[in-house]
This record gives sequence, C-alpha cells and structure tokens, in this order.
Amino acid sequence: MSTTSATVTPLPRDWGAPVAQRATLRIATAGSVDDGKSTLIGRLLHDTKTVFEDQLAAVVKASRRYGDGETNLALLTDGLRAEREQGITIDVAHRYFATPKRSFIVADTPGHAQYTRNMVTGASTADVAIVLVDARHGVVEQTRRHAFIATLVGVRAIVVAVNKMDLIDWDEAQYLSISKEVAEYIRALPTPVPVIAVPLSALLGDNVVEPSLNTPWYDGPPLLELLEEFDIAPANEVGARVHVQRVIRPQGGEFADFRGYAGVVAGGVLTVGDAVTILPVGIETTVTALHRAGKRVETAESGHAIVVELADKVDVARGDALVATASPTPPSVGEIVEVDVCWMTDQPLGVGSRYWFKHGSRTGRAVVAAVDYRHDLSSLEREPASELLLNDLGRIRLRLSEAIIADRYVDNPQGGRLILIDEATNTTAGAAMVAAHVR
Repeated sequence: MSTTSATVTPLPRDWGAPVAQRATLRIATAGSVDDGKSTLIGRLLHDTKTVFEDQLAAVVKASRRYGDGETNLALLTDGLRAEREQGITIDVAHRYFATPKRSFIVADTPGHAQYTRNMVTGASTADVAIVLVDARHGVVEQTRRHAFIATLVGVRAIVVAVNKMDLIDWDEAQYLSISKEVAEYIRALPTPVPVIAVPLSALLGDNVVEPSLNTPWYDGPPLLELLEEFDIAPANEVGARVHVQRVIRPQGGEFADFRGYAGVVAGGVLTVGDAVTILPVGIETTVTALHRAGKRVETAESGHAIVVELADKVDVARGDALVATASPTPPSVGEIVEVDVCWMTDQPLGVGSRYWFKHGSRTGRAVVAAVDYRHDLSSLEREPASELLLNDLGRIRLRLSEAIIADRYVDNPQGGRLILIDEATNTTAGAAMVAAHVR
C-alpha cells in the first residue's frame, strides 16, 4: 500500500505521450540551507551519466582540497570559490541533463534567507519545484518561504524531497509527518499546486534515480521517474501575444517598403491569417506573414522570436502588443495595477515609494499607491502593513506613468510579471506578479 497517497495530491502525468513529444522540463530546487539541494542535483547528473570524466575528476580533486572524506557531488553545481569554501549555494546554477525519455534544465537555488532574491530568479521560469527538507530537522521557515514563492511564481507542481533519510534510519513515521505538514501548508496557500513526496538520500542515491531497498514501505516511483513522466501542458490557453520589441523599417534598397514588428510569442500559437488586435489603441488587423530566423514560416509557437507583418499600415511602437483577437482571456490595459510582490532590497517599500518598472518591452515609472498586506509565512494570515521589508511577500497597488498591456499572472505568467527597479542603484528591488486586471 502506498504511504504517499493519503497525504499528497498526485502529480498530473502525460503517460500516453510519445517520448519525442515530451517538452524539456525546467526544474528549480528550493528549501533551507544544508538540506542537500546541490548534492541532489549532483547525484542526478552523476547517476544519469551526464558528467564528463574531466568534470568528475575536477570534483574529486576539489573534494580533497576542501576536506571532504569522499567525492562531494555538490561541487558539480557549486562553482564559486566562496560556495566551495563555505559549503553553501550563493548564486543560481543552471545545469542541463537528459535521459532517453526527456531533457531537463535544473536550477540550483540558494537556501539562505539573504539570497531569497536568487531563489526567485531560479524559480520564475520553472515548471516544477523540488522542495527539499532535512529529515532530521523537519519543516523550517525557509522551507515555507520557498514553497510559498514557488507557488506564487507559477510552478505547476511541487515535489517534496524528504532528504537525508539515512540519518534517521529510514523512519517512515518521520517521513509521513514531514510530507503531510508540507502538503497541508501548500494546500492552504493562495495559489496551491499538486504535491507529491519522495523519501530519499541524495548523498547515497536512494530513490533518486533507482528505487531504494531501504524504503520497502514506499511503493512510489523514484524522483527521476516522476520528473520524466510529468506533463507540462499549459494550464490555461490564453491566445497568442507579441509584445513589440522593435519596429523593423528599412530606409532603402529592395526592402524599402517592408514593415515588420519583432517580438517573442507568449501564451499561444500565432498563424498567418490570424486576426490580431493592436493594444493599447484597439485597432484590429490581420497577420500576413511571419519570419523566424530569417525564413518565412506559417506558424509560431510560444517562446519563438519572430517578425510579424500586418495587412494594414498602422502606427505600432515598441511597448505595444499584438494580441490574437480570438483570445479566450484577453489582456487588460491600464495604469493602476495590483500585484503580489517579493521584496528584494534592504530599502523598505512603502506608500509613495518610487521605482522604475519593466513589463514586457514597456518601461516607465511606478509609484506605490498602497500596501494592502503582508503574508505571515507561518499562519498564512494577511497582516495589515504599512511597508514591506527585505524578503517580505505582500500585496501592493502601483500607479504607473503609462499604461501596460497585462494578463493576470495566474492566466499567463509571461504577460503577468513585472519588476521594480531602484532608481538610485539600478538594481532589481522587487519581483511582482499581476494579481488582478489592470485598470
């Protein structure tokens, strides 16, 4: 009998899809410091045989230099000298590996609270988050913080990796307690996602790539099999959007009459002949040609960089958007926006604070009109607040200097995220997710 089904929701799976059609899976590790994130990724790289011999030799040599008694697989991702000396992850490290079934891009994110901004960066493009928990210590504040952030930035599911089970003699009761606590916490979040738990030892490799003989009470698949079978089809079909980055208008020669609009397709598929609406002006026209990598194409999928030709000669500028007229959930246009924000700088955010904002290809100035509340990570209560401090998560309202064309983040993450930039230092001060239709 499975011990996981009583406490967690199974991951959605695409068991019937041909292997060749499974998209690359983007993964982010999360959790508290020393929970074993880098070691887990190192184990995945090692056991899937995607580490070159010279890389492994360098890790063996570095392990001796830094005093490890055995090969430290965490050094496969911890490349900074400070990371290796201190035994911690500071910056986000991206690694690629593949199996016969699927390709993966995995982000090793820091566990320390002071590097929460780096964790947000790594998780913002992930399909799945692996939240590690040290079986000896259980759920701690950073576990909750990272789980909260992972769901907020739009991961499709969370795998709870209860790590270092070998250090508690593979205690089933402790595993069940931890997995239940994390699953219940995630289900109570504003944006809950499916959860599944796996007991493992990243150091020894138990239940990472191969099933472990030390967990006869666990009949679920090992971690890699879960990731290989995960379905990352979009949750919502919103229709194509192209935020115009550049207007291409040659001034002479054989292409003197050419007028194209360059950008990246977001949220759907764009096809020649599609009706599109130009926002914010609201003019409707038709796509007459698409160009990708210097060649004409008939369709362009989400993530493709393209140049669009339109049937009518209309005024389209950088920052405007071409939106499929038939979009089931069209974006909204406005200058007042309500966002969930993860605050990333020492300077508090308060009413009246001014920042630069960047949304898609549009930039401008933003003023904080209101701080609605701060999230209490333990109780999940919405605390009244007058300001947000470093690493706080909360809801605010912004007044922008110019209108943006935005989706709600829950509908379309690519069209629903923006960043706030400190005017004095030009550093990213906050990562924001659009929570309601702009107006």
